[in-house]
Parts: sequence; structure tokens; C-alpha cells
Amino acid sequence: MNGVGSESMRAMLLEKPGFPLRLVDREKPAPAEPQILVRIAACGVCRTDLHVLDGELNQTEYPIVPGHQVVGVIEALGAGVTGFEIGERVGVPWLGFSCGRCDHCRMGRENLCPNARYTGCQIDGGFAEYCVADHRYCFRLPARYSDLQVAPLLCAGLIGYRAWRMCEAAEHVGFMGFGASAHILTQVARSQGASIYAFTRGGDRRAQQFALALGAVWAGSSEQSPARELDAVIIFAPAGELVPRALALVRPGGKVVCAGIHMTDIPSFPYDLLWQERSICSVANLTRSDGIEFLSLAEEVAIETEVHAYPLEQANQALEDLARGNFTGAAVLRIS
Repeated sequence: MNGVGSESMRAMLLEKPGFPLRLVDREKPAPAEPQILVRIAACGVCRTDLHVLDGELNQTEYPIVPGHQVVGVIEALGAGVTGFEIGERVGVPWLGFSCGRCDHCRMGRENLCPNARYTGCQIDGGFAEYCVADHRYCFRLPARYSDLQVAPLLCAGLIGYRAWRMCEAAEHVGFMGFGASAHILTQVARSQGASIYAFTRGGDRRAQQFALALGAVWAGSSEQSPARELDAVIIFAPAGELVPRALALVRPGGKVVCAGIHMTDIPSFPYDLLWQERSICSVANLTRSDGIEFLSLAEEVAIETEVHAYPLEQANQALEDLARGNFTGAAVLRIS
């Protein structure tokens, strides 16, 4: 291992659910086998971070440094690391470990591994100047994107892409909740010839105009309906009451994809909404193959991420602005 001294670093620590993050000085970590030490340049701020803050994810281990859209440069290698070099830029995503032995892992569905561990949830994440990560779960990043621009691709993009693939080449697709994932996925969907219909909360004209500027063919509130039935709807908002609404919008044989890691309870609804082979499914986490496939696509499709940068010490403000819907696109912490 390339040696790392006992230096300190700054980190935003969440000690208990419901508490604001606190800026602390911590010992800079050293990589064990098979980890790399990453000097963090930027980290995206995600709605999942809000769920960690609010204590809505049972698997979270507190205290924790949140953040799972981590972009940085390798500063040191632990024993057993192959395929990466010091000085190389990498991305550290949500999935930080899977066992490789369970039935799910053996079937290529490591996203469902019962022994999986997640960055910024059980493994200290990217709201800090440094982190360690298992190199087997890290990604090389497309050179065409800056650190700030590429950070949202590591979750908003990856999870959005997994949800998109579940739509099975649908031509007319609704996005409910037009935030970081939807603004990335709209560009991907358009590149593949799909038409996107954007549903925003309330009368959020700013989000609707943003969606139309990105190429959506229709934009309105979740109470409104476009002039045609949809092939699929992806729900990015964590609101269970949107599921019956989405079912009412899709054609027979259509699909509703719930793309969030947490959602409020789905209210009861009449069977007629599900009848005629409509279906509901959820998206859970990501696999490494998802990452490789999506980041390869991002090399070919010029995805313009709209980012709003905050310094590390303003992570609480970034989270509050995200919760309140104070910006379009994605928030990113600029760290170094």
C-alpha cells in the first residue's frame, strides 16, 4: 500500500436521524484491502440523502458521512487493488459492496443482495474531503464531463437509466417528479427517439418550462393529463399517492415504474386501474453492469447536467434547497 499519514480532513457528519449535519475534523482514512483512497473533488446531493437524514432507511448506520455520487482522484491504493492507478479520476456510487455468493449475486442481480452495503448509508460517503471505497465497485468516468457535471450521473443518472430500461423501449413515457434524474433521463430518452411527458408538483411553472426546454413534448401538474395515453410512467417523487394516478395514465399493457428508494404508502385503488395487464414495479439500487453500460452511453450522448454548486460546509443548505424544490437540475458539493 502507498502509505498515508495520520492527517485530518473535514467531513459533514450526521450523528443521528433528524439532526443537521455537523462539520467535523476527522482522521483521514487509510485504504485497506481492496480499497482505494479517494481525494474528493465533488459529490452530488441526492433525495436519498434526505431519506438518510430523516431516518427513513432502516439500513442506515449512524453516525454516517452521507453522499454517494462521489467524484475524485485516487491518492492511495490498498493491498490487492488492480486495474486502477494513483492519480486516476474515479466515481464512487451508491452500491459499495455485495457478497458475490447469494442467489441474487450469482444471477447478476447484486442490486438485490441481502448483504449489500451502500455508500453514504453504511459506508462513509462523499460529503468529506476524502473517502475509501472498494475499487471493485468504482467506475472510470467519461473525460468529456467536469467533476461537477459528472457527479449527478452516478445516481440520478444511473438509477434513472435502470428505471428507463424497465420501460422496455416505450415510446411515450411520463416522468413524475422532474428533478435530477428526470432532467438527465429526458436527454437520454430523446436520443433514443422517445417522447417525454413531464409531471411536476403543483403548478411549478419553472420546472415545467425546464422540462420543455430539455425537449419534453408536454409538461403539466400531476393532476393534469396529456392528450394521449402513455406507454409507461416513471415515478421519481417519493409520493405513494402518485401510483394510482400513474396507472390511470398508462394504456392497457402499460407499466408504472417506482424509481425511489423510499415512498410513502400507496393508497388503495380500484382494480380497474390495474386491469388489462398494466403493471407496477420498483427499482432497487444498481448493479456494476448498469454503471458500465450507462457511463459508456454518456460517452456517446452529450448529457448536459444542470448543477448548482455549494461548498462542503453548506451541505445542510443544499439538502434544504433540494427538499423545498428551490432549484431545477441537481445540487453538487464542490469539495476540492
